Formats: sequence, structure tokens, C-alpha cells
Amino acid sequence: MRKIILASGSAQRKKLLDLLDVKFTVIKSDAEELTEIKTTCAALVKHNALIKARDVASRVKKGVVIGADTVVYLGGKILILKPKSLQEAKKNLKLLFRRPQWVLTGVAVIDVESGKEIVSYEKTRVFMEPLTDAEIDRYYQKMSPLDKAGGFDIEGRGSAFIHRIEGCYTNVIGLPMAKLFEMLKEVGVFLI
Repeated sequence: MRKIILASGSAQRKKLLDLLDVKFTVIKSDAEELTEIKTTCAALVKHNALIKARDVASRVKKGVVIGADTVVYLGGKILILKPKSLQEAKKNLKLLFRRPQWVLTGVAVIDVESGKEIVSYEKTRVFMEPLTDAEIDRYYQKMSPLDKAGGFDIEGRGSAFIHRIEGCYTNVIGLPMAKLFEMLKEVGVFLI
């Protein structure tokens, strides 16, 4: 199999690739992400995924680079990226309890040798049950929200209050694996 490079330091994305028993290396991108929507939320996450992948691709001679960017979108705007503090995470989580939100992840795949770039995104709707302040505090004592878009996890303790999703489960974790599987096939990388 060709060398796969993940342009992300995300522990969640690494775990997802590990589950497929895929051999890959991590080279964290230094690209500066956009944080405001200029056109659509989908365009934003695709742009950010692509600039991350391009940054890493420019530093290697061969392989396939995967870039990704995830945001939580609520009420016509990006509500939450990664929270900067526990206080911000708690405030944001309370907003997310009010109504369903969308998790969007942009994915970019670059074949370094050919220069071929493939960019797409996935969108998943998430429905949550509200927690009390005390429950939120206990949740954050067990899980750090600062490295997750939206400040919550679906694969761990967050599964207790996320009662339904519409769409791709792994997208909510941070990397839509079925979408990635199809994109990688376009550059000759077959995960299965």
C-alpha cells in the first residue's frame, strides 16, 4: 500500500484510521484555518481541509495526504469550533442542547506524486438530551472538551446524551470513513 499521511494531530482521527489497521504517519499541518463563513459552511470546512493537506503535501516527496476539518453548525452560523476554555465549552454545550445541530467535516486527499486533489465534505445531524450543570461538570471531569469541535464526544461518555444522529457516525468523531474510503479509491488506495 502507498504511504498515507494524516495532516492532523487529532487523536480521534488517528483512532479511526487505527481501527481499519491502516499504516499511516502523522504530520501535523501548520496551515492557518479560516474561522468565518464567507459563502457556506461546507465551503469553509472543505477549504480548511484542503489547505491543511496542501501544507503537509508541500513538505513530502511522495504518498497520499489526508486533511480534515470539523465544525458544529447551529442556527445558520458556525456555533462552535474547538472551545478555548472549559467555561466556553460548557456554555456552548448548553446551546447545543436546545435544538439539533449539524456536524460538518471537510476532507481533502492529495496524491503527492500526481498532484491530484480530491475535496469533499460530510454532514451529520446530531440530537442531544439536555444535561444539568452538575452533569456537565461531571462529564468534563472525565473528558476534555478542548480538542473536540463542539466540546463533546460521541464515541465515549457523550454517547449517553446524544440520543440520535442522522448521517455518518464517524463524521461526528471527526473523519467520515465511508467518504474517505471512496476518495482514497480515486487515487488508487484501497483500504479493503
